Amino acid sequence: MNVLISGASIGGPVLAYWLREHGFDVTVVERAPEPRRGGQAIDIRGAALEVAARMGILEQARAKKTDMRGMSMVDGDGNELMRSTEETISGGRLDSPDIEIMRDDLTALVIAASAEGTEYLYGDSIAALDQDDQGVQVTFESGLRRRFDYVVGADGLHSNVRGLVFGEESRFINHLGMYVAIYSAANFLDLDRWQVWHREGEAGFGLYTVPGNASMRVNIGFGSEPVAYDYRDVEQQKRLIEEHCSELRWETPRLLKAMWEADDFYFDAMAQIRMDRWSEGRVTLVGDAGYCASPLSGQGTSLAMVGAYVLAQELARDTGQAFDRYEQRMRPFVELNQALALENPGQAAAPESVERAANGITLD
Repeated sequence: MNVLISGASIGGPVLAYWLREHGFDVTVVERAPEPRRGGQAIDIRGAALEVAARMGILEQARAKKTDMRGMSMVDGDGNELMRSTEETISGGRLDSPDIEIMRDDLTALVIAASAEGTEYLYGDSIAALDQDDQGVQVTFESGLRRRFDYVVGADGLHSNVRGLVFGEESRFINHLGMYVAIYSAANFLDLDRWQVWHREGEAGFGLYTVPGNASMRVNIGFGSEPVAYDYRDVEQQKRLIEEHCSELRWETPRLLKAMWEADDFYFDAMAQIRMDRWSEGRVTLVGDAGYCASPLSGQGTSLAMVGAYVLAQELARDTGQAFDRYEQRMRPFVELNQALALENPGQAAAPESVERAANGITLD
């Protein structure tokens, strides 16, 4: 059996690892010319920690932890309003067993773990899919044509595979009223494993260091009803941030200057993907492509890792029933985790809700 996976962020490489472990031939296609850099701090929690352990990357991930000491909230002039050395907005309680890690650090770990025996095609994407009872004929944007037994979309909120097989994104996306940009900037505040957050009206930002404190990641965004924009037009997205956030005070001018200079800029809506079914024929979806919970849940990475593990397990068990069993096992887990983003809008979900959602599935 050979499987094509679209997307080389987190879910795609994790799925590639487990499919190879079960004896499948695996190809991963990624539109970017190389592994994507940048991104926010993400969390490995609950059942996903066990997936990482079974992959043999748990201790490596722990060694790459952000290791935050705490956070501050500041007013529009940078005056500290409160501080905590017990929890942070991005990672929750500092004494929890969860692992907060930079997205590009985790991506590097899962790609390295899956590299042996997996074919990675960078700088290409799927242009067309033609299914029959025996497999899927895939035409790539490069002109390459190949046939696979199964195709999996692990290609994010704006999934190309989902669009080709299931139709318009507007049928499945649920906007949560916020847009956010993430990019790297020099650590001009000399933060030491620390976070600083500020909000004024419908706009705000959060700043935190990467391991080693050499730079920081800027999370800046605004509340809004759905805005029409091209999600591949970076300059247009930067203009949206400048338009909605330039009235913020304190270090905002320096943050916006760094934004225009950043080469790892990312922008998107806080949104969820909700679908009645994640599979059609020999094509299925994993992670954000099928059931994005949004960064507001803090569970997107864990959903992708666990979903990849369960999908590979079911394909290895019985390909005829694999997609149905995958959905039966994952859907209650997905619903618990999507609910986290809606439980307490604008604030963190209750710790007991996070604990219940993070551990809301049995791997075996």
